[in-house]
Order: sequence, then structure tokens, then C-alpha cells
Amino acid sequence: MLEEVERWLATHSWSVTDRPLQRILAAKQRTGQTISVVLPALDEEETVGDIVTVIRRELVERVPLVDELVVVDSGSTDRTSEVAAAAGARVVHRDTILPRVPAVPGKGEVLWRSLLVTRGDIICFVDADLREFSADFVSGIVGPLLTDPGISLVKAMYDRPLAGAAGQGGRVTELMARPLLNMHWPQLAGFVQPLGGEYAARRGLLEQLPFPVGYGVELGMLVDALHLVGLDALAQVDVGVRRHRHQDGQALGRMAAAIYRTAQLRLARGHLIRPALTQFERDEDGFAPRTYSVDTEERPPMVEIAEYAERRVA
Repeated sequence: MLEEVERWLATHSWSVTDRPLQRILAAKQRTGQTISVVLPALDEEETVGDIVTVIRRELVERVPLVDELVVVDSGSTDRTSEVAAAAGARVVHRDTILPRVPAVPGKGEVLWRSLLVTRGDIICFVDADLREFSADFVSGIVGPLLTDPGISLVKAMYDRPLAGAAGQGGRVTELMARPLLNMHWPQLAGFVQPLGGEYAARRGLLEQLPFPVGYGVELGMLVDALHLVGLDALAQVDVGVRRHRHQDGQALGRMAAAIYRTAQLRLARGHLIRPALTQFERDEDGFAPRTYSVDTEERPPMVEIAEYAERRVA
């Protein structure tokens, strides 16, 4: 298995500089593929506008790479929607997409619903909390999909500094996701940022995948894609450095629980209990328990949704 991972790293792990922008544009023109960029957003008024501005300026106006730029607002209480729209994105509110299915909180829920409000052959997801954003995050990960028909999903890889320390971010990745992948899906051990929120995939793949509604969506998608299309259809591209806001320890605990549960469901379907995670916070009476449900719900592959099938026919 180690030899397979090393082979994959040598043949499917690239730098953004390996595919110059003009080569990517030429491939897009030759193949006629269209690209949608989706930003799932919840209370990101401080950063979403700058990300949208960079993508529009660099990849819509300066060069015609991105065909559609959509921000899906999942219930923000700040000015996320207004800021995103003013910067030039089309803003869609989560609850207006597929209203017959009541929305639940979670990032995966937003990504799943975004398939219904985008048209691109390739869909590129970008988190809305990034700072010092570079257009390389988009062009780098769509490049292999445009130039290589055998690639179906591309993850970004990058350094994640934490409080000025290089490589110290991604704590849930190192403490939970990476051990799980290495133990249970060692073919995926070569992914530098398996939980990263920046990745691109062909619509034909995404519409066949179930979507965990919460934080486990990235791990679930990677594992399910491995089984559906195989390791050689997956790739990663180094895009430099990712700077974003970091969560506190208790939030990381809830994220880790969601990751574990997502892996558990894929290892053995059909568990009867709905798991919970109890954490502790000190108050005036001592340590008080706070119990959170762990994300377990998953949305079915989008091809099973009647409204999506009707849209494809239309």
C-alpha cells in the first residue's frame, strides 16, 4: 500500500505552477467545459467580499475561466449576503433551495443544495473565511480537471499557519482524520489536506455522492469518491498558504466527533443509536456539562432528487 501511495504522490500531486493559466484556458476552450465556483457562507461578512472580488477580477474579467460565482448563505445574521452581492456574486439563500426538504444546519447541507442552483460541468468549492485570498485556489484545482479527462476530483493542499507557527493548523486533520484514513483507507494517506474546504470536482461525480450534512462532508466525499471512481481519478494541487480564522478547542472536539461518525458510518452502516458528545464548561457552580448531537444525517445522491432530474431534462 505504501508503494501505491508513493506512486500516486509522484503522478497525481502537483503544484499550481505545473499548469500555467493560459494552458488551462486553452483546455477550457477546447473542451467547452463550464466552471461554477461555490462559496458556502455563514456570518462571513469580513472575508467573503474580498474572496468574491478576487475571483471576479482575476478569473472572470481578466480571463474567462469562471462562468458562475455563487455564494450560498446558510442563515447569516450579519451582512454576508449584502457584501457578497455587492462584490459581484450571485447570492442564494439555503432555505430557498429545494424548499420541500426542510434544511438542517451544516456545511454539507449547503454544498449538497448548491448542485441545484449551479450549472457548471465542474464545481469548485471555496470556504468563505479565507484571508489574503489568491485566485490560485481556484485555477490550481480546476486545472487538472480541464486538462486531464481521467481526473474527477482535486483537493487543494497548502500550509496552514496557526498563530504564526507554520504548519500548526489543521488540528482535527492531524488528530482524527489522518489516523482514520491511514488505518482504514490507506490509499488516501497521500492527501495533505483531506479536510480542506477548497476542492473541485466534476458534476457527474458529485451528483452520485451522498453528502453528510455537517463537518464530515469532506472526509465522506473523499472516501466515497475513492470507492466510486478509484484513486487515480483523485488528485491534489499545492496552492501555497491558507489563512483563515481558527476554532477553539471545544469546537474542534465537535468537529472531530463528526469526522469519526462519518468514518464509522462508512465502515459499518446501520447503527441504531444517535451519538452525542458531552463537553464541559466552567460556570459559577463548577463544571457544567454541555451535550451536542453528532452529525449523522446524510443527504442522498442528487441524481435521486426529482427536481434535479427534471432540471437536467429541461
